Amino acid sequence: MLIDWFTVGAQTLNFLILVWLMKRYLYKPVLDAIDAREKRIASELADAAQKQAQADSERDTFKQKNADFDQQREALARKASAEVDAERKRLLTDARTAADAVQAKRHEALESELQTLQEDIARRSQEEVFAIARKVLTDLAGTTLEDRITEVFAQRLGSMDAHAKSELSKALQASPGTVRVRSAFELTPAQQAALGQALDAAMGAKLPIRFETTPDVIGGIELSANGWKIAWNISDFLASLQQKAS
Repeated sequence: MLIDWFTVGAQTLNFLILVWLMKRYLYKPVLDAIDAREKRIASELADAAQKQAQADSERDTFKQKNADFDQQREALARKASAEVDAERKRLLTDARTAADAVQAKRHEALESELQTLQEDIARRSQEEVFAIARKVLTDLAGTTLEDRITEVFAQRLGSMDAHAKSELSKALQASPGTVRVRSAFELTPAQQAALGQALDAAMGAKLPIRFETTPDVIGGIELSANGWKIAWNISDFLASLQQKAS
């Protein structure tokens, strides 16, 4: 069998030309398209991976923010609860303090009313005793209560002990002046003279006396000089009776 080398050569050349043409116009575009597609896919995958990483980061950030928010919310809730509890305690304390103050004021008012009532009763009792004593002395002894009070006080001046006389002398030396005698009733000239004589006899010297009338000394007489004082009144008599009765 004879080989037609021309034909073989021509076919080989045609094949090589075909291969070159296919490589030039078919394989290369296909390969370029495949490379481009691979690059695009790789770029898209990389972009997707970046977006996924960004999404994961945002998701983690969101979770962290949620966790921080929950912590802040719990902290605010605890703080609000503590403030509400503190405010409740403060209001209770204020209410208790106000109630105690009202109760204290009410107690003070009651004490004041009781004190006023007791003083009023004592004053009225003294006035009644004073009136009864005046009537009894007038009816039975033929003398007035004022005269008897003056006599008793004059006797008290005359019976002053050495200490009382010394204290009166010191008071007069510290602030020389007139001795003041106050009485609940107006003293007559005779009563004033009797008291002056009793004082002069007790002190061994004549002392000027200023007489005053005041309702403060209920049913009694008071002698004072520069803070020193000697007195007798029905209040003292009633107080001594009350102490004996108690």
